[in-house]
Amino acid sequence: MSSVEIKKVENKKDLKKFIEFHYDLYMDCPYDVPNLYSDEVNTLSKDKNAAFDFCEAEYYLAYKEGKLVGRVAAIVNYKANEKWQRNDVRFGWIDMIDDIEVTKALLDAVADYGRRKKMDNIVGPLGFTDMDPEGMLYQGFDRLGTMATSYNYPYYFEHMNKLEGWEKDNDYVEYYLPVPDKMPEKYAKIAQVVEDRYNIHVKKLTRNEILKEGYGEKIFDVINKTFKDLYGYSQLTQRQIDQYVKMYFPMADLDLVTLIVDGNKDNEIVGVGITIPSIARALQKCRRGRLFPFGWWHILRAIKFHKTEAVDLLLIGILPEYRSKGANALLFSDLIPRYQKYGFKWGETHVEMETNLHVQSQWGPLKPENHKRRRCFIKPL
Repeated sequence: MSSVEIKKVENKKDLKKFIEFHYDLYMDCPYDVPNLYSDEVNTLSKDKNAAFDFCEAEYYLAYKEGKLVGRVAAIVNYKANEKWQRNDVRFGWIDMIDDIEVTKALLDAVADYGRRKKMDNIVGPLGFTDMDPEGMLYQGFDRLGTMATSYNYPYYFEHMNKLEGWEKDNDYVEYYLPVPDKMPEKYAKIAQVVEDRYNIHVKKLTRNEILKEGYGEKIFDVINKTFKDLYGYSQLTQRQIDQYVKMYFPMADLDLVTLIVDGNKDNEIVGVGITIPSIARALQKCRRGRLFPFGWWHILRAIKFHKTEAVDLLLIGILPEYRSKGANALLFSDLIPRYQKYGFKWGETHVEMETNLHVQSQWGPLKPENHKRRRCFIKPL
């Protein structure tokens, strides 16, 4: 009989324990980048996260000898299940001490939830949607995390490989990209050719265009079309899009956001590059994920004054019919000089499916280093 006790999160006090367990577990870790407490509350609260329009979830806390030793979220994304013709319950936000009995108890709690919902498989780590962290780190433990991903200790992956029935479902890769001193000749040449030949161009945005002229919605429409065939992706709803526009764009440095438009189609958006100054170090200085009393200053220094050495390539998307035309070269030819101007030394890609060789090939001229790998696991119920 297991000595681990599982308790369901029932109220705000429990949710606070759920969120803060991560801060306690990673307090002395130099590589973990903690999320802001307020962002975690917004994501995990049914009345705040638009993903609950098509998702259900429960959260669990694990106790051993009266001490909190782990947490996990159980999520069913009905929209993704319908699209991919699967019946999966997802596990996410998994953290635990180095005790495989705790890991098993947490995953068993998610499996039990999945059975009650008549699911066939348990998969993860995954969030509600692709906008949440995905995959369990198994390469790159000595590399700083990013705002958009999650860090985990090596023993997480060791536990998963020791537990029975778990198999690989999908792997992700991430790349470290040194910012070049000069624009790579390949990007410059291709950018000029595709602009002249296909009449597609770079467009920079104003805050007014995003918030009042509908460009925020248009951007996420392109993201939906670009990512629609990727592993586990579910189309963002209008309410989610509205939420993300209000959440991210008011503070975004628009100099680092680039659109590609087709001049033959009334400047319709065909590509998006959303990049941000890395706030990883700034988030580490936000005590227990709080902006106050001093966390806000570190965030502001990174975002507004570019007091950071890295830039995160958060969302890069080109419509399929424009990828073969070299439209991505236009993005890089616009963004790289801006990175140079701000003194960024390297960029870091978001997670990419290991099988997405087309996306990975575009980094070639930047001398990419595959410095992190993550895995999503699957187990039949």
